[in-house]
This record gives sequence, C-alpha cells and structure tokens, in this order.
Amino acid sequence: MDGNWRSERNNISRLRELRMMKLISKLLLNRRQTVFAHDIFMAAISFVLTLLLRMGDAIYTLPLNFFVQGTIAFTIIAASAFWYMGLYRGIWRYASTNDAIQITKAVTVTILVFLPVMFLWSRAEFLPRSFPVINWFVLIALLGGPRFIFRLLKDRHFEFATLPSTTTGIPVLLVGAGDAAETFIREMARERSSIYRIEGVLDEKGRRIGSHIRSVPVLGTPEQLPIILKQLALSDIYPQRLIVTKHELEPTLLHDLLDIAQANGMTLSRLPRLTEFQTGSVNPFDVRPVDVEDLLGRPQAILDRPAMEQLIAGKRVLISGAGGTIGAELSRQVTDLGPAQIIIVDNSEYNLYSIDLEIKQRNSLQPRAMRLANVRNKAQMTEIFNEFHPELVFHTAALKHVPIVELHPCEGVLTNVSGSKIVADLCASNNVDAMVLISTDKAVNPTSVMGATKRIAESYCQALDRQNFENSSNHRCRFVTVRFGNVLGSTGSVVPLFEKQLALGGPLTVTDPNMARYFMTTREAVELVLQASVLGVEDSKALGEIFVLDMGKPVRILALAEQMIRLAGKKPYEDIEIVFTGLRPGEKLYEELFYDTEETQPTSNSSILLAPPKRVDHDLLDHKIDKLTAIAKTDNDEVCRVLLQELVPEYVADVPTPLIAAK
Repeated sequence: MDGNWRSERNNISRLRELRMMKLISKLLLNRRQTVFAHDIFMAAISFVLTLLLRMGDAIYTLPLNFFVQGTIAFTIIAASAFWYMGLYRGIWRYASTNDAIQITKAVTVTILVFLPVMFLWSRAEFLPRSFPVINWFVLIALLGGPRFIFRLLKDRHFEFATLPSTTTGIPVLLVGAGDAAETFIREMARERSSIYRIEGVLDEKGRRIGSHIRSVPVLGTPEQLPIILKQLALSDIYPQRLIVTKHELEPTLLHDLLDIAQANGMTLSRLPRLTEFQTGSVNPFDVRPVDVEDLLGRPQAILDRPAMEQLIAGKRVLISGAGGTIGAELSRQVTDLGPAQIIIVDNSEYNLYSIDLEIKQRNSLQPRAMRLANVRNKAQMTEIFNEFHPELVFHTAALKHVPIVELHPCEGVLTNVSGSKIVADLCASNNVDAMVLISTDKAVNPTSVMGATKRIAESYCQALDRQNFENSSNHRCRFVTVRFGNVLGSTGSVVPLFEKQLALGGPLTVTDPNMARYFMTTREAVELVLQASVLGVEDSKALGEIFVLDMGKPVRILALAEQMIRLAGKKPYEDIEIVFTGLRPGEKLYEELFYDTEETQPTSNSSILLAPPKRVDHDLLDHKIDKLTAIAKTDNDEVCRVLLQELVPEYVADVPTPLIAAK
C-alpha cells in the first residue's frame, strides 16, 4: 500500500515537471513569435516611411495598387530573410555588436532580393532610385533601436550615466585599462546592488590617462598611485582595494603595488581571466587574492600540443607515484590527451583512491586501472608490466623530503635508486617505447642523500639509453630524464607550510635569510615534462642527455615569506614574525640546474635546455647499484653513505643531527 502511494506521488511529480517544461517552452516560443511579429511590423513601416521621407507629399500620387502590393512583397521578403538569418537566436537583454551585424546582413539581403522582384513585377516603375539606400538606414534603425533601448533600460545605463559612482559598495581602483576592466565595469553597472564602487582605473601603459571607460575615469599609471590616493582623499574618497585586471603585469610592478596597497591600508586582489568571464565559468564578482604564482610572473611557455597529443593518444600509459603532486597533475593532463589506457600506480592507498576518483570525474569514459604497489618491489612491478604492457612510462615515484631522507639513507636508496632501476629495466625488457624519469635540481652537486640518489637514477637512465641504442639486438626504448626545481604547492614544499603557519598566526619559519630556490607551478612543470618527452622521443641524437626546464630566476625564501604575509593583508615582523631556524640536514643555500662542466644546449623549445651526458659504463654502474641496494636492505646507514659517495664523487657525506633540532 505504502509502495503504491509513493509510486503515485512520483507520477504526479513527473507530470508537474512535464507541465512546467511545456509552459516554459510555450513562453519562450511566444517570446520569439512576439519579436518576430515586431520585426515584420517594422519592415512594413520602413517601406512606407522610406517613401514618405523620399517623396514627402508626393507620396499621395502613387497608385494604391503599388503601395499595397509593394508593402506586402517587401514585408514577406523581409520576414523570410529575418528568419533565415537567425535574428531570433539572440536575447534582447544581451543585444551586442554581433546582433547589429546580423541585423545589417538581414536588411541587406532583404533589399537585394526585393529590388529584382520589383523590377520583374513592374520594372520598379514607381520606386525611387534612392529607395534602397534610404530604406537600408531606416530598417536598421527600426530593428536595432528597440533592442538597444531595451538593453539600455535593463542595464540601467541612464542611471549610471548621471551617477557614475554609486553611494554604496566598497570603493576600489582597477589596475589595467583593457578589455577585462571594461567587462568588470559593465557587470558592476548591470547589478542593482553592486558589491564594489569603482572610483577609477590605472593604466600601466599611460596611453589612456584622461579618458573614460564606461564613465569611469582613467586616473593615471600605477606608479602615480600614491599621488592619486592623495587627490582622491581631498574629495573624501578612500579606496579600500586594488583590483588587478591584467594577468601580464610585470612581477616587479605587482610587488610595488603590494607595497603601496599595504602602506595605504588597502588589499590587493585580481580578477578571473577574461576567458572565464566570457564562458560564464565564474561569477564576475569573484575577485580573488593575488597568488604567489602571480608574483613569480613566469612567461607562458610555448607548447606543441599536437605533438604532445600524438605522443599520448591511443597508447597505454603507466604513471608511478601517480598520487603525488607531479604524478597527479601528469595523470590529469595525460587523461586529457586521450590515451588508450592509463595505469596509475602508488604505494599510498588514499592518494591512489583520490587520483583515480578525479580521473573518473574528469572523463568517465577513460579506460583506467589502478594498482597499489611499491616501485621497490620487483615482483609487484613485474606483474603490473606483464598485465598491462605499457607503451609509455612516467616514473615520478620517489622519496623527496630532504631532511627525512637524510635521516633514512637506506630508504632513500631503495626507493630512488633501486626502485628507479627496477622500473627502467622493466621498460627495457618489455618493449616500452619510452620511459620518462622525473629528476630534481638537488641532483646537481648534491649535498644530501636525496640529491645523490636522484643523481644515480639519472646516471643509470642515461647509461641505459645509450646502451639500448647502441645494442641493435634490444628494443630501442628511449630513456628521457627531465630535471627541474621546486613546484609551488607540492607536498612538503615551503608554500603550504607558510600557509599553515599564517593560518595559525605565525611565526613563519625560514631556515636562512640567504636561502633561494627555483620555483614553477605544477601545471607548467608537467606541461614542460610532456613537451620534453616529445623532444626526447623524437630526437634520436639526444642519447643520454638530460632535459632541464628553464626555471627562471631563483626566489629568496625570505622574500617569499614576506610577500605571503603581505598577501594575507598583514605586515611582516609586526603582525606576523619571521623566525630563522638554520639549515636542516642535507640542505644548501642555493640550488643548481647544471654542473659547471655541463655545456648547455638549446632545444626547439626555449623553455627546455639540454645537459650533455656523462659517459658511464652501464654494466659497471649496474653492478655498483646492486651492491648499494644489498647494503641498503641491511639498514646499514653508515656504509650506505660511503657507497653513495663512491658512486657520486661530488656528494660529501655528512652525519645529520636529529630532525627535531631543525625546529
């Protein structure tokens, strides 16, 4: 009984929904019909009005037959042209230049068709020669005028023409006098209860000073901001926020704006990108804080996306460490490039679950498989290779936290050295097209176990790449090594640490005032990894060479900490303290991307450089790695460090102090 009642209630609910949908469809149809009727009426009026404008009182001399039949013929032709040209796909509320262009086309077609019809019918005997020109202007005005007035009333531009600044809302200044600023001002004007009151615009190029963008004055350049604020204060106007509308501003200018904003009690924000406005993917009032990556100001890398798609599309791709920062972003971008199957491998259950769920939500049709496994376990990895037969392997799995690996050198060796060797050997023996090893700038002149282990992994892949190519009996699997610096927001990196410390009210901990690091965003790093993979696979001459991403200029960690405090609206050393803790085990003040002896070479992509290979005998290195792995399995840290130094002469072993001392 209860089940029947529920079923009946569901049916009633569905019936209501269907009725509502029909009603909505009917209203929309009625609206289109109303607009269509309006335009037909205007077409008829335009015929009469054109003759009246041209002939004046002489219009009464025209035969009634011509007058009636001409009006009917013109109206029918116009109605057909209007419908065919799609004038009723647009919405009057959002009438724009495109609508004006469509109206112009439709009117032009109408006149071009009407003239020969009239000539065939009556040789256009009573039609003035100037009729087409006058009618063209009249009909465009009659069709476009009501649309423009309707949008004008809806947007309340009459109100804003007389009151360019409302009396409510947060007073703000915009930085950048481009399209994004115009879009933002327009959206503000459209809202009846605007969040912001735009007091003026700053033009970084200085070309539009003195002009207005939708009644909002362009007051000066960002460098003139202190003077502009004083002038506004004379009129009792005190802007509370600077909103950056352009994403191509120089980092130095952003730094200066941040300092000026803080000195005047203002906050610094930015708009979403103009493409996000146009696609409707964000709220136009979604003003966001300026991010650390905005301050880096890295230029957009030029990417060969068709080549990247060709590398991935239709192939079985395996990603080790797929739940980590780089591995997860690789999984996302690889998924977007249409692989035949993506195999994600990680030894963290939660990380594996998270990235698998994300791939499913990103593309539910993407064939995928996940395996909980450790790259150190040869049996597990062999089983995965035998099951899926990957064609392309991205090896990102590694232990990366320098102080922790410094305290556990054997663990670092087993994952970063032995694990990389296991994956590389399986790639060589399973007809994999290419393996991409993700390396780090800490592998250059390493002062840490982590850096030394990654350097050995680099050397092994370099040696294997050359041996595979020279030995024609083997499948020529390419081994591509990509080296780069720190990634913003990655697990264990300084930015998330600073964010947590800021949330707790400080202090921010910096190891040394002179410490500097290279930084890039995760998205950019992975895009360039894919681009380097394309170059490595295509260029058979780049045997054993290391692809190094252009990281730009190193960033001082102290400056980064100060900027993050300012971005949070606080003052360094006043609101939030910065404490120096000293270098931790294995850390060094400056990172390097190349050895001094490495002569860098350019590639076809300006954001990627080549480091020439160091000749290493594969068989000898293979033997030494096996010996190192055997010692690591005994947990003999001291001997492990000695063997690491033998394999990487530039690495100087250092006995670490307990990790707690770094706090």
